[in-house]
Amino acid sequence: MNVYVTGIGVISAIGNNVDENYNSLTSLNHGIGPVQFSNNKKTHLVGNVKLSDEAIIEKYSVKNLPISRTSLLGIIAASEAWGSNKHMKSIRTGLISSTSVGGMDKSEKYYRQLIQHEDIDNSLILTHDNGNTSEKIANFLGLEGYVNTLSTACSSSLNAIMLGARMIQQDKLDRVIVGGSDAFTEFTLNGFDSLMIYSDEMCKPFDENRNGLNLGEGAGFLVLESNRSIKETKNTQLCELVGWCNAADAFHQTASSPEGKGATLAIEGALKQANLSPNDIDYINAHGTATKNNDLSESRAIINVFKNNIPSFSSTKAFTGHTLAASGSIEVIFSILTLTKDVIFPNLNFIQPIEQTKLNPVTELTMNKKVNCVLSNSFGFGGNNSTVILQKI
Repeated sequence: MNVYVTGIGVISAIGNNVDENYNSLTSLNHGIGPVQFSNNKKTHLVGNVKLSDEAIIEKYSVKNLPISRTSLLGIIAASEAWGSNKHMKSIRTGLISSTSVGGMDKSEKYYRQLIQHEDIDNSLILTHDNGNTSEKIANFLGLEGYVNTLSTACSSSLNAIMLGARMIQQDKLDRVIVGGSDAFTEFTLNGFDSLMIYSDEMCKPFDENRNGLNLGEGAGFLVLESNRSIKETKNTQLCELVGWCNAADAFHQTASSPEGKGATLAIEGALKQANLSPNDIDYINAHGTATKNNDLSESRAIINVFKNNIPSFSSTKAFTGHTLAASGSIEVIFSILTLTKDVIFPNLNFIQPIEQTKLNPVTELTMNKKVNCVLSNSFGFGGNNSTVILQKI
């Protein structure tokens, strides 16, 4: 059974919707800057969404309070993806959302109230768990069917996309909203800082002198549909999701295998399911976190699979920052724009290739490039490696 993408929605540091993100990508405008909307006094560079919680609540008339920033960002992206779709009894519709920090922003507020002996708002704790984010998004969209939550670190939303596709293939759902959302929190910043993989300058994916990531926040959601659903909804197909694979290498709690073993398995598995050869891939939207370990591991995986015929590739995290659980779905949406617009977005800040692999990502905006097949990677802590392949209709 075929799986088609018929709707996309995104909010990130470079825009509050798909069009704004596309315009920033093609204008080479990144969204990395000083921390906003946080009590954190550190000078780290992050990819903040440029809307406050209050502005989102007012603009979208959000009533179900308290609500985490993660949920608010998810509501924006999921609403854009859902668009003018209608609830239909004949179409089995579900939501699979993902997040890594959930309502941690509200938990931090609760914690400050507690240690500073202020009046404590216990309702803030209700937003903490990851499932609450999915429930808030589903309630906002009026979805009452299948609702699920995934949390597999930075591969979360790619795994949500894969689970949605499997539910359609197994005839359990006809239409499913899939994606992820994560907000900036002090918890995540301090966590990555403690691992000594946070850069004190603009991140440089795949550069020999890369020294760490910049965190970001945002959300990306897609509507997946079966042939049966499209006959009912009359929605336009943006592209087809033809291959996917998740492979866990369990090499280390946080580091990827230096040889790229798990990533290699994920890429090979996605190609096998799609019945494609490496030569069929026109572009790779790489995970590319700009950390020493990840970029070397992913580079070696690309070489393992594609040998001497490396497709055009780039990481878009230098535009948005690393949006954690949302990164997979946001970058799949960028990959869909690559397919539908025939454009390849550049790898910002790159100067010198990694010594061990000598790979050079795309560094200039490439327009009018015929792109038929795109591969997108997302790799999470614990060796949770995921790859999806999208094909032009």
